Amino acid sequence: MIAFWITLPIELRLMLLAVIGIALGAVANWAIYRLAWDARWIGPWSPADPQALPRKSSDRIPILGWLGLRREIPLHGKAFWVRPMLIELSMAIGIPLYYWFVTQTGMLLPPADRVPVAVAGNEPWMTAVFASHLILISLMVAATFIDFDEQTIPDEITIPGTLIALVVACLAQKDSFLPALDLDGVLVPVAFYLPAPAADPKWFGPTGWWTGVGIWTMWCFALSNRRVILRRGPLKAFEYFFASLVRNKPYNPWKRLLAMWLIGAVIIRIIFGVAGDVWIGLLTALIGLGVGGGVVWAIRIVGSVAMRREAMGFGDVTLMAMIGAFIGWQGAVMSFFLAPIAAIAIVLVYFIITRNSEIPFGPYLCAGTLLSVFGWDRLVNGWFLGNLAILGPFMLWLFLALTGIMGVMLYFWRVTKETLFGE
Repeated sequence: MIAFWITLPIELRLMLLAVIGIALGAVANWAIYRLAWDARWIGPWSPADPQALPRKSSDRIPILGWLGLRREIPLHGKAFWVRPMLIELSMAIGIPLYYWFVTQTGMLLPPADRVPVAVAGNEPWMTAVFASHLILISLMVAATFIDFDEQTIPDEITIPGTLIALVVACLAQKDSFLPALDLDGVLVPVAFYLPAPAADPKWFGPTGWWTGVGIWTMWCFALSNRRVILRRGPLKAFEYFFASLVRNKPYNPWKRLLAMWLIGAVIIRIIFGVAGDVWIGLLTALIGLGVGGGVVWAIRIVGSVAMRREAMGFGDVTLMAMIGAFIGWQGAVMSFFLAPIAAIAIVLVYFIITRNSEIPFGPYLCAGTLLSVFGWDRLVNGWFLGNLAILGPFMLWLFLALTGIMGVMLYFWRVTKETLFGE
């Protein structure tokens, strides 16, 4: 399919991608209003509000249909139609431009590979990367604006998104991941073992199997119960955890999650038996899931303990796990640390528009992900992987130390606020 796609004239490809972008924008708009906690009947593809006039055929024309839906301003607010119209328009323009950036410019490749012959030779690989990112971007758009509206990210976006990322990693046999240079200077997909030149044989044995199924297990059961009570020790924490799986039936669909875990574990075992690039692709996505979600979860726990209130929603954890499954653990770590930089611009724009200084963390993570991709060669190849090769395991201890320092700072900040302001 990729080979056929590449044979099409570039002008036709860009036109088709503009149409796909409009369609994905419409799907994102549907998800923003229908998958939110407080679902609303906004948009041409949802049933009309009981107090609204019946939908017209012209309402379903992409982008322009929102102009006709302005008649529902008394129900939904003065400018409710502007944002969804801009989302569809932005996707129609942005998706073709992103395709051009990923597949035609060579900017994701090292400078030595940005010559026309190398760019053309890597186009099938970069097309697979683009297809994977097309799904990720659509999911992030929906998650971002739901988070803006409600300060929450629904599982209906992040759980299916993570599963899709795992499937794509298997089907593409690791070619859905961005390019990177290993220690031998060879251009390869950013698999889990980088910056090492090749995967250690242990990852094709029990170590790889237990790592993959262990991450899968933690993710599945974390979805069923997001609170760990440690006040009475680790043994009681396990007891409370598993007891809550059964007791909270209306809120924790534990039977479905258990079935998902069993099916996933069987599939992981099958892919492990196949080995080769299929297993490397799946394990890369799983480790990206674990590291991406784990980093945010660790910050969430430390911040919550220090501040005595929820420092970050669990939706941010599942969002970053999904992102890590799509772009690997290296990209997930870089995206997380770029999120505060992206936050500066987002906070300013959001405050100017809404006069609200409270903003969720999910949009930061999505913006940080885009920054990571656009600066991939310089940030990941040129800085992160190089330092990782030098520092090795020390990077992990550095992260743990910085997390602990952050917890101490937040603790003293809370104590100071309580002492001075009684908050």
